[in-house]
Amino acid sequence: MDSILVATHFSKTSNNAVLYSASLAQLFNSKLILFNAFKLPVHASNTWISASSMDELIEKNKEKLKKKALMLSEKFNIEVEYKCSYVNLEDEIDSLMKLNNSKFLVIGMSDKSMEQNLLGNPTTTLISMKKFPVLAIPVCAKFSGIHKIIFACDVMQDLPLRVLAKLRQIAIDLESEVTVFYVENKINELILENKAHENIEKGLENVTYFYKKVNSDAVIKEIEKEIVKSNFDLLVMIPKKYGFWESIVHKSKTRVMASGLNIPLFSIPLE
Repeated sequence: MDSILVATHFSKTSNNAVLYSASLAQLFNSKLILFNAFKLPVHASNTWISASSMDELIEKNKEKLKKKALMLSEKFNIEVEYKCSYVNLEDEIDSLMKLNNSKFLVIGMSDKSMEQNLLGNPTTTLISMKKFPVLAIPVCAKFSGIHKIIFACDVMQDLPLRVLAKLRQIAIDLESEVTVFYVENKINELILENKAHENIEKGLENVTYFYKKVNSDAVIKEIEKEIVKSNFDLLVMIPKKYGFWESIVHKSKTRVMASGLNIPLFSIPLE
């Protein structure tokens, strides 16, 4: 049985992500796994703490997870497991995803701020790892079905069929229509654009989809405007790979979008 792994640290944002992921687990008939990467409270991290005290704190977290797992299992009629470890989430998440046969990781999405844009946050860090799909849930998002998906992409970039196949499966499972939305400020590269269209046609076979193109230099603003105007339920993006020097100059559009949205963001890696 496959699973959905959701990271939680009991904040309002992560609690909302847990509820959203429970609805998805019910819809997909998947097991839900609650994972808490335990961190010492601030007051405890500034003092010496014994191994037994550490174990006691971890057990308290496990008890909180257990109660939440039981509540979710009863409310949504799904199988729920819980895990708590004193680890760095970014270091362990890849092995956790593989070990639990997880379809994707669900995590809460932070509000937009200047600090988030410059330094990122746990969500943007996990997306930038580009090893597994990440579903980021804003605190205001409530699950009521996902009927309209906006797939924001760069048609001048290669769109592998295996990536499109993941989007296709999600759209079929959710019975959603997909709008392929791209913002283009170059109008001469028709050969590459047509090739991308061919891949999309193959990759999204049996899915209702539409194209929408906007000529603009303000990519992020155009995506945000379209989300508001057309009442989409989910934004899908592919994080673009940059080399070391490019990464200093460029800021991933997926990373920028992963804070401050009012709808969930689903990031599908190229790998």
